[in-house]
Amino acid sequence: MEYLVTMTTNVPEGTSEEAVDDIRTREAARARELAAQGNLLRLWRPPVQPGEWRTLGLFAAEDGDQLEAVLASMPLRVWRTDEVVPLSPHPSDPARFHE
Repeated sequence: MEYLVTMTTNVPEGTSEEAVDDIRTREAARARELAAQGNLLRLWRPPVQPGEWRTLGLFAAEDGDQLEAVLASMPLRVWRTDEVVPLSPHPSDPARFHE
């Protein structure tokens, strides 16, 4: 099953740039691992306001519990809230015709 996840990160006030850089580096490494495993399909960065971090992600998981485990494994989750929308196939999806 696929899920669209809006991930909004709020870095706590007073967090050092070094700590932010460290967690972003670890987040990028974990995203590459999840992509290699087939759980993270796409990432987008929508327009944001100054100081706001928001990312849209397309994830694949067997069910909501597996998705939660995937999201919880990402380092930025300590500062992030996630809004999950389960996606269902559309009968006119062009990808269906390539299978």
